[in-house]
Amino acid sequence: MSKLAEHIVSGYDEDLDSLTTNLSKMGSLAENMVDDAIRSVKKRDDDLAQSVIQRDTDMNNLQTIIDDDAMRVLALRHPMATDLRRTIGAIRIANDLERIGDLAEGIARRAISLNEIERIELAKGVTRMGKLVKIQLSRTLDAYLRNDVDGAIKVWLGDEDIDEMYNSIFRELLTYMMSDPRTISGCASLLFVAKNLERIGDHTTNISEVIYFTANGSPLIQDTRVAHVRDQRTG
Repeated sequence: MSKLAEHIVSGYDEDLDSLTTNLSKMGSLAENMVDDAIRSVKKRDDDLAQSVIQRDTDMNNLQTIIDDDAMRVLALRHPMATDLRRTIGAIRIANDLERIGDLAEGIARRAISLNEIERIELAKGVTRMGKLVKIQLSRTLDAYLRNDVDGAIKVWLGDEDIDEMYNSIFRELLTYMMSDPRTISGCASLLFVAKNLERIGDHTTNISEVIYFTANGSPLIQDTRVAHVRDQRTG
């Protein structure tokens, strides 16, 4: 191989590795924002909530960097096959992580409003849901870094647990509000927090689908393991 060819290949690999590195940074930021947003609800900590809100700018900046780098790779390197899916996947994952950051910011803002009223006992159920969502997010980001398709599938299948927990919290909070109208404002904020957590779970499964598609070139939903479970749920 000529020195020029070696330089081109080396530069191409560096571009792809840079995308992975920045996505890793963005993923870590998303994890920390979600974790701190949940803790700000649990601990009634305004300062922690404010720090989550402030970090959303960093999340947006990282998405811009990743988008720009990915577009440069597409324009200059003309990637094909796995490299093309990896580049497009980076854009998609960055978008999901940015939305996770927005949702964590929304939770933090609700935490501040919840701190102005008396603690609602059902908040414990919401924070337990947040812990599960955080675990799922950590697992899917780990699956991305290790290119672990089986791990991504497990996260995708685990989203039903989050949905079931959200539905349970929704029913409990609705009953609580009906029995004591004075709690409507606080319960509505908790419902907002729970809904944001459920949506973070959805974006986490989106990332799992990107991991699968990048590796296999086909939708995760077509995997026989996933299709079998889906049929059982809908049957």
